Amino acid sequence: MPSLQFFEQSIRIKASAVITEECLTDLKLMHRWLNPMLRCEPIGTWSTKVNSLSRFTIKIPLLQPSLRSVVAQREPGLIVWEFDGFFKGRDRWECTPTKDGTFLLNRFEFEIPNPIVNWGFNTFAAGLTKKDMQAQLRRLKQVAEEVYRLSDN
Repeated sequence: MPSLQFFEQSIRIKASAVITEECLTDLKLMHRWLNPMLRCEPIGTWSTKVNSLSRFTIKIPLLQPSLRSVVAQREPGLIVWEFDGFFKGRDRWECTPTKDGTFLLNRFEFEIPNPIVNWGFNTFAAGLTKKDMQAQLRRLKQVAEEVYRLSDN
């Protein structure tokens, strides 16, 4: 029986919460910090409004597994995508303003219904996935801070 797992990481960004959030909502900016092996495509028109659909595809030769996701919750500074496929779960991004910029918290919670896929993920990919998610946050920080520097603040 699958159990709920989660990866949670955070980072401090020297950019406003508005600009940090823009890096999550603007598809061009998103593609600058997403893992190059991961592609996000809208299903219909790109949006981060509640009930908007997108597909995240892992570019693995031959397989290219994908997750269909829906924006389940949206508030200023908060986006939660839910997905159902070989993973079932939620990807929560929360931007909290600080005196020096933004505190960004990402929580990826999931279960893998297929016991063989679950075993394979936990045996071979869980550690790499966590490291990649931390690297993604560092890339997002770079993008947000660059956008902030280039803006009028």
